[in-house]
Amino acid sequence: MAFWRSKEKEGDAAVGKPAIEPEPAAGIFAKFKTGLQKTRQVLNTDIRDLFKAEGRLVDETLLDELFAKLIRTDMGVGPATKIRDEIGTQFRGRVVHFEDVLRTIAAQTEMMLSQEASELRMATAGPTVVLVVGVNGSGKTTSIAKLANFLTRDGKRVVLGAGDTFRAAAVEQLTIWSQRIGCEIVTAPTETDPASVAFKTVERAIEGNFDVAIIDTAGRLQTQSHLMLQLEKIRRVVGKKIEGAPHEVLLVLDATAGQNAISQARGFSDAAGCTGIVLSKLDGSAKGGVVIPIREQFQLPVKYIGLGEGIGDLATFDAKNFADALFRD
Repeated sequence: MAFWRSKEKEGDAAVGKPAIEPEPAAGIFAKFKTGLQKTRQVLNTDIRDLFKAEGRLVDETLLDELFAKLIRTDMGVGPATKIRDEIGTQFRGRVVHFEDVLRTIAAQTEMMLSQEASELRMATAGPTVVLVVGVNGSGKTTSIAKLANFLTRDGKRVVLGAGDTFRAAAVEQLTIWSQRIGCEIVTAPTETDPASVAFKTVERAIEGNFDVAIIDTAGRLQTQSHLMLQLEKIRRVVGKKIEGAPHEVLLVLDATAGQNAISQARGFSDAAGCTGIVLSKLDGSAKGGVVIPIREQFQLPVKYIGLGEGIGDLATFDAKNFADALFRD
């Protein structure tokens, strides 16, 4: 049987003081810059190495070398080609400096990543239901905790649903996070039907007048059709309880997976009806460019990005901050 744990029963959380580290004092741009440091370093160092102090002639050789450097970030052939061609259009036959090229690359990157507002889509009435999906090891459970913390700090009351009932460790991990954040969680014994946990979570969200219910799901490969059918069942169950639910289906993608993340997005976006992406582990990868082909191929908005290991290291995605953090000081 599913049950919930209230923040009134969780030590520090009971007095409204969850044991979580405070938000960094640095601004959002500084967080982007720090979180994207590995990708930034690859791009800036590699591209800078193409230029001499007196500048360099923009010809086919330089454009080909630049293209190869961009590919290293896993941004894909299409986006790298667009940037190379734009550099050629603007500067071919001219001697330019590193800073000139970098400004153009930043502007092109921002344009390719532009999207509508990435805020969470909230229900017009009653609790907002967020279903979170992804493959094992993508950082899904930790991303859920970061999102719950993000929303709690924004003044919203959050209840979690530990729907990954096939892994006791996942339930335990999410329970510990809920205690630290100070939010409730609905759990159930191992191998309980995940749809039952989802139903109980939504039921609790309604009864407790919560603003948001975030439901974890078992990690799975996009090729596992029986588990994809399970996701469909979860969607039906919560939709019967709250009209229009789930309001968001967020796909967690591991930035360190590079181009493999794209095949994951392709499989999940159709089967699970994904509405947005959470790109995790950007701080641990030099392949942050993968967000560009993901946006280009699937037209799914990137809602949030993970910029560190701490509970507060989640940021709402912003194309300008992302491009500036990669290419500008």
